[in-house]
Parts: sequence; C-alpha cells; structure tokens
Amino acid sequence: MVTGIEAAGGGQGNGIKKRSCFCSKEDFLPEESFKSWGNYVHALANTKTRLTDRILARSMDHQELEQMRARSDNQMKKTLNWWDLIWFGIGAVMGAGIFVLTGQAARNDAGPAVVISYFISGVSALLSVLCYTEFSVELPVAGGSFSYLRVELGDFVAYIAAGNILFEYVVAGASVARSWTSYFATLCNHNPNDFRINVPALADNFNHLDPIAVFISILVCIGAALSMKASSRFNSVTTIVHLVVLVFIFITGMTKANPANFTTNFLPFGFRGVLKASAVLFFAYVGFDGVATLGEEIKNPGRDIPIGLIGSMLVTIATYCVLSATLCLMQPYSQIDADASFTMAFQATGMNWAKYIVALGAIKGMTTVLLANLIAQARYFTHIGRTHMAPPILASIHPKTGTPVNATVIMTVANSLVALFTSLDVLANLLSISTLFIFSLVSLALIVRRYYVTGETSTSDRNKLIVFLTLIVGSSIATAVYWVLSQGWIGYVVTGVIWFAATLGLQLTLKQAKKPKLWGVPLVPWLPSASIAFNVFILGSIDVPSFIRFAIWTLVLLVYYIFVALHASYDAARETDRVEAQASQASQATNMEAGTS
Repeated sequence: MVTGIEAAGGGQGNGIKKRSCFCSKEDFLPEESFKSWGNYVHALANTKTRLTDRILARSMDHQELEQMRARSDNQMKKTLNWWDLIWFGIGAVMGAGIFVLTGQAARNDAGPAVVISYFISGVSALLSVLCYTEFSVELPVAGGSFSYLRVELGDFVAYIAAGNILFEYVVAGASVARSWTSYFATLCNHNPNDFRINVPALADNFNHLDPIAVFISILVCIGAALSMKASSRFNSVTTIVHLVVLVFIFITGMTKANPANFTTNFLPFGFRGVLKASAVLFFAYVGFDGVATLGEEIKNPGRDIPIGLIGSMLVTIATYCVLSATLCLMQPYSQIDADASFTMAFQATGMNWAKYIVALGAIKGMTTVLLANLIAQARYFTHIGRTHMAPPILASIHPKTGTPVNATVIMTVANSLVALFTSLDVLANLLSISTLFIFSLVSLALIVRRYYVTGETSTSDRNKLIVFLTLIVGSSIATAVYWVLSQGWIGYVVTGVIWFAATLGLQLTLKQAKKPKLWGVPLVPWLPSASIAFNVFILGSIDVPSFIRFAIWTLVLLVYYIFVALHASYDAARETDRVEAQASQASQATNMEAGTS
C-alpha cells in the first residue's frame, strides 16, 4: 500500500506522500481535530456549528474536478473509450439475475406478461441511466453519485448516500461471490454446500464458510489493482462470451417453443401482477451506476459516456425481454420452476445437458459483475477518502498502475469477510433500499442542478423549487403507500394529478438556471421527475425488515459522522478554503503588478 499522509499546504492531509510501507495515525486521521485529545474535545464542543456548516455546504464543479482529484497526487490513467464502457455496463448489470428472477416473476406474479414487466423495469432503469449520464459527463470523477450529490444536495446528504453506496457494493460483492460457488458446484454435479466448510459452532446462515468465494474475490482484486486496461479487456472478452452463451440459450430454447404457452392466458395475474413483477425485476438492472465512477479514466467523457451507459442499458433491456419470452414459450407459466427456471425448462424438454450451459453463462456473468463491482467500489471509496469523510489513505493512486490499490485491497477484504460467513438468504434482503434511495437522490439532484444556482437563483424561485420538489416526492411516496395498502384505483388519480401538476408547474413557472455543456437529459423536468416516481414506487414493494435494516445502518453512519467524519471533512474543507483564498490573493497581486507595469 501507498502510505504516509502528509499535509499539502498547512498540515490538513490534502496531499498523499509515499513515506514508508507502514501505516500510522497520520494515514487515517491527519486532520487538526485529531492531533491531540485537547483538539478532539474542542472539535466535539463545536459539533453543532460544524454540523450546520456541513449540512449547508455544497461543493463546486471545479472543486470536484481539480482540487479533490489533486489530493490523490497521482492521476488515474485515461485508457477507456465508449467500446470499453458498453461492455463494462453490460458486464456490471447482466449477471445471474436473468436466471434467478425471471422464473420467480413469471410463476408467481406476471405469467407470460413478464416480458412487459422486464420492459417497464428497464424503462425505469433507463431513466436513472439518463440522469447519471448527464452528471457523469459534466463531472467525470471517480466519486460517481457521491460527487453529484455533494455538488447539488450538500456534504451531509452525500455522506449518507456514500455510506449506503458502499454498503450496497459490499453486500452485492459478497452475494455474487457466494453465488459463483453455487453455480460452480452445479457444473461439478455437486450441492453448493459440498464446497463450503460447515462450522456447527457458528449461528445458522453464518456457519457455512465459503473459501471459494474468497479465492475468486482475491483473483478479481489482483486484476483490478494491476491494470485498468487489462481489466477492461478481460471484461470485454468475458462479457462477449456471456452474450454468446445467452444467444445459444435463446436459439436452443426457441427450438422447443410452443406459441400456445405464450398466448394462452397472457395476463393471468392482471396488470397489477405485471407491475408487482416489474418492481422485483428492477434489481436485474442494478449495477450501471458503477460505470459512472470511471469518469477519470475515460478519454472523451462527452462522447464515450452517453454511448457507453445508454448503449449498454438498451442491449440489456432487449436481452432480458427476449430471454424471458423464450422461457415462457418453452413452458406454461404455471410449470416454470421459480428457483432454477431455465435449467428446469430445458430438462422438461429433454435437454438436461443444457443446465451446464446455463451454469457456465451464470459464472461468466457473475465474474464480470464481481470485477465491475470491485472497480466501482474502489473508485467510490477513493473519492470519499479525498474529502476526508473516510481515511485519506484510501485516496491514494498508485504511481505505476494508475489504479486505487489501497481502496481496492481494503474493499476486497470487506467483501471477502462477508462472503466467507454470510449465506445468500441473508444477503439477498439487504440490497434493495440503498440502491433505490440513491437513484432517487440523483434524479432529485439533477432537477436541483438545472433549476438552482447559488447566488443567481432568486429566493422566490428557490422557494418555488422546494415546494414543487416536495409535491413530486410526496405524491410519489403516497402512490407507493397506496399501492401497498389498497386494491383500488381512485388514490392513483389523486396522487397522479398532484405529481403531474407539480412537474408541470416546475416547467412553466421556473426558468432553468443551468444548461448542460456537452450532453443533457431531454424533457427536463419530466424524465427525472418520472424517475423519482418510479424509484419510490418500487421502494413500496420492499418488505418492512429491509427498511428496519436500512434505518439501523443509517444510524451507524450517523454515529461515525458525528464523532469522526464531520470533524475530518470540516478541517479538510477549511484547508481548501484557505488554499483558495491564498490563490485568489496571489492572482490579484499578479494582476495589480501587471496593471502597474
């Protein structure tokens, strides 16, 4: 690891210097508030003032693009283009979800209309992709959504989102690693637990240790740390092989297609069942946000990011719809196996050997998901370390590889520990809320970015914006609650009218304060407002225990923030202000000298 944090211009740890191969306190807490116990007590005494400052503080585009990146000293290498991003987008999203979720949705919720469910959830995901694309073109930095929220909604909101982002990625990485073991066992004609170590002394769901999951995580870590370009090539090749396997499944499955399975009783559960299934299937599209963290490594962000993000999502939507239709053509929906849908469908048609092809496709897909997951994790954590909300040792970029080695290794350790002990049943219920919460915030932040500029937007326009956003979010929440509590339709008319009126009012009464320079989301505010409504609606399908876990994790984040991150980020921000003031004074002095001459 690159260690030894040394202050750049004043001792606040804004620069990273290679000093030794051993870590010290300065690597983790170099800020003034942690220099001594007296300083720390003084910082705690000023918690209220500092908290107010951080809640109200918003970063600026140039700070994220220049000052934050400079804190890593070394730069990431610009080696990626739109072709790499398309395959990263597909590789990050298209894992085992199509094999796992399709059967559940078709059998229990939508029937053959699962194709429509996939399309609806795909359109919802595409709305979020559009919002991410505009931000990532304007702010091509490693922080992804964390940076976007810092600029538009402030430090505090960004911190809460960042904590949930990292939680989401750790859980997803551990879940995929354990699934990798399960499908590998299928290839070897074994039960998944045959390849795990049973420790009866440990609690249930934590007593089957998975060394294979740890091993594959370490292999992925080595590749991600050594070279981004090599990782991109591996991802491209593996994803292409995965798509070839999916095409093979489609062609082979269509040889056993029976149109009657698809057309007879197409909507067995009604349109409500279609919407219920779309809420579940949305999670088959999760992962694209990781592509936004590659901004610093893209040669031409203005061209490459829109092509890569939007192109990969369109390919994914088409693939999911085609494969789900294939499954429903092969078997009546009532006979589809909810747990191993494609495997059992091939077996029922006399092609038992095809289960090995399905398992191979799942393993290929999960390998690229693991790689994309870890790459995104490391870059998120790198930028969070730059702000000092996490230890600044994580902000280090290796001078030779141009990759965030420290963050990559640390996140691999976290993923491996969770994957080693925790069963899939526990992990599967931990992902949902964090993802949708962040997608909703990014869509909200895009509206704020277009309609509010500090120092330019009038107080009356700002207040109108707050009212309209409150109505948009409130009506979206009301729609989700009504979906859960009622079987009627009158409530949707009321909430839909409020949402429509608030969005229309936003468009007609407020002028956009900022236009995108290179690429922008069309039909603003309608598309980001619809994205908020879709994401909040899907949140309504998640069980209560997941909300409780989300609340507990957020509380843990708040405790860490109050006692550590608040004071570290406050000191780092003050140092940034001081450096900017010195630069401004120097510039003024230079201009005065030039004028005198």
